[in-house]
Amino acid sequence: QVSSKQGDSLCKEKRVVLLSPVGKIEICGCETGLHEIKLPQMSVLPSGAESSATCEVCEGAEEMPEPLEQCTAWLRAYFCEPATMRNLPVPAFHHPLLQQDSFTRQVLWTLLNDVKFGEAVSYKELADLAGNSRAARAVGAAMRNNPIPIIIPCHRVIRSSGKTGNYGGGHLLKEWLLAHEKLQKEKLAS
Repeated sequence: QVSSKQGDSLCKEKRVVLLSPVGKIEICGCETGLHEIKLPQMSVLPSGAESSATCEVCEGAEEMPEPLEQCTAWLRAYFCEPATMRNLPVPAFHHPLLQQDSFTRQVLWTLLNDVKFGEAVSYKELADLAGNSRAARAVGAAMRNNPIPIIIPCHRVIRSSGKTGNYGGGHLLKEWLLAHEKLQKEKLAS
C-alpha cells in the first residue's frame, strides 16, 4: 500500500513479475500509475545483447491495472522489438518522488524526454539539460533514487570519462543495457 499525493487515500498496489532476458523484473503499481520497477541483481548476465524472444509475465498477470499492462508491453518491446517502442505509450507514474516539484523530478523527466534509445549522457551533461550545470552530484543522487529504471533510463547516464559508473541493477546490467541499445539502434539504422 502506497499513499497517493493527497496523502489520505491509499493505492491498491498490484505486483507483476516479468521474465526478461536479464532475469526477473518486478513491477509495482496501481490504477493511477507505476510505483516502481525492481531490477534483478545479477552476478552473471546472459551472453550477448541480442533481442530475445523471452519476455513474458510470469506472476501477477490476472487483473493487471492499465499502467502495469502498459509497462509490461513497453518492457517487452524494449527487450524484444525496440522498433515498436515509439508506438507505445509510456505508462503513467504514481510515485511521490515523481509528483513533488524537485530537482530530482526535473532530472528524471529530462532524462526520460531528452535522452533517446541508444544514446548516453554524462552526469554533467544531464545536469546542464535539467537546468543546473553545477549539479552533477545531485544528478547522481537522482539516478540512485530513480524508482522506474529502464523506462526512465538512468542506465544511459555515464561518467564524463566514458566509464559506465554505478547502477542500481549493478554494473553488469548497466553494461548489458547499453550494449543492447547500441546493437538495436544499429539494426534499426541499417
